[in-house]
Amino acid sequence: MNRSVLRAALFIISAILLAAAGWSAIVSCNIGVVLRLAIPGLVLLFGLVVERWRYKPVTTRLPGPDWVSTNERFIDPENGKTVTDADLKGKWSLIYFGYTHCPDACPTALNDISIALSELGPKRDAVRPVFITVDPERDTPESLKAYVTSFDAPILALTGTADQIANAAKGYRVYYAKHPEAGGDYSMDHSSVIYVMDPEGRFTASFTHESSPEQISERLKKLIG
Repeated sequence: MNRSVLRAALFIISAILLAAAGWSAIVSCNIGVVLRLAIPGLVLLFGLVVERWRYKPVTTRLPGPDWVSTNERFIDPENGKTVTDADLKGKWSLIYFGYTHCPDACPTALNDISIALSELGPKRDAVRPVFITVDPERDTPESLKAYVTSFDAPILALTGTADQIANAAKGYRVYYAKHPEAGGDYSMDHSSVIYVMDPEGRFTASFTHESSPEQISERLKKLIG
């Protein structure tokens, strides 16, 4: 069961039990019992409010109309040309930040995108998948080009300088950080979200690792029309 649903259910059940006990106490005019029941009830309510505030999901931080406007210039490994967010307009875009050494999240997300696009039929050409590296130190244009060709989708891979990547990630509210590994190697911690941008470059929807290719495909069909 979803944790938030479970917490809400427990809160409702507790509130009902406390209310019932409290009403009995009021009817019997036992003020001491009323106070002893009211205090834990208030504590429970306060705890739920605090937890709701602390653990708000990242995907609920929805953007305004100009949320993504980084104007950063990236490199397309396919032809060496520079690409900005303005160049992505004209088609629906599926934006994903990751890196080629990623062991699970990235290949899973890109594979899900590939499957979803294959289910779009004639609408497939209206969508452009975009993969932006968060590891420009290792993800050279050559390695990026080889990486995206392993997926059955025309994925546009982009790289740039460390500052360009940081600014773009900030624009999309993407988290990433280098994580040192044994032997001097490292991996990259990063959020795993597929951002759907409309042909005007406006944020429209997002998908997470919990979204199946079928769910992605069905949502895209409705968005494209």
